[in-house]
Amino acid sequence: MLLELFHRIGDNGAMARKAKSALNKTGLYHAREARGMSRTELVKRSGVSKQQLSRLENGLIRLRLDHLKPFANLLDYSPEQILLWGRYPGTGGDQIQGEVLLPSEKVAELAWRSEPNYSGLRKRREGRHVDRIKSEGWMLPPSFLSKRLQTSAKKLLVIEAEGDSMAPTIMSGEKVIVDTSHKTPSPDGLYAIRDSFDNVIIRRLQLLRAAHPSQVKIISDNPKHAVEEVVLDEVEVVGKALCVFKLL
Repeated sequence: MLLELFHRIGDNGAMARKAKSALNKTGLYHAREARGMSRTELVKRSGVSKQQLSRLENGLIRLRLDHLKPFANLLDYSPEQILLWGRYPGTGGDQIQGEVLLPSEKVAELAWRSEPNYSGLRKRREGRHVDRIKSEGWMLPPSFLSKRLQTSAKKLLVIEAEGDSMAPTIMSGEKVIVDTSHKTPSPDGLYAIRDSFDNVIIRRLQLLRAAHPSQVKIISDNPKHAVEEVVLDEVEVVGKALCVFKLL
């Protein structure tokens, strides 16, 4: 998509007032402006009242992800991108005047078995396991994938951390991007592995190369959780953790 920003030379005072008022706007306002959509059009297409949209855009209501779901597909931004506007790849400062922005690429997110309608979600086959993928993926810009993560969207999987085992490095509810093409726990670091209950979890792996057969330490960053030491062949590595999206 080609995004062009046009600036009209006019009254400097009016422009200053407009700039100041824009600072108080939420990500929903900026996402709508970035797509060149009027408030009236967004109201008509989303079914949300004009008064409610105004309150959401002006920060009179604290935004939550469920507030943003009616607008996400219409604006072609994920709810997370809108909520974290300016701090999330593909939003705010990443959009430079006159720059040609390629369409965002969708990265799938793994669903937990406890989620509603889990059995009806799209399947993802990984070896002998069949996982389910959430209906809404993460839209990430190609430049972020290729330059920062040095991989492609089809090789990535987003996993939501659960519990306190990796605190304070990764907190419960935070999203971890995993490269599923990296199946060998080398070098040592954070990896997504499958536990004995077939859940995909994040742990720190340390390969013990001197052991025969090769073994690996499974480490939780939270010292309250015990360190495990198992034979390497018994560990199913789903992928290597690349980054975490955090709410600040």
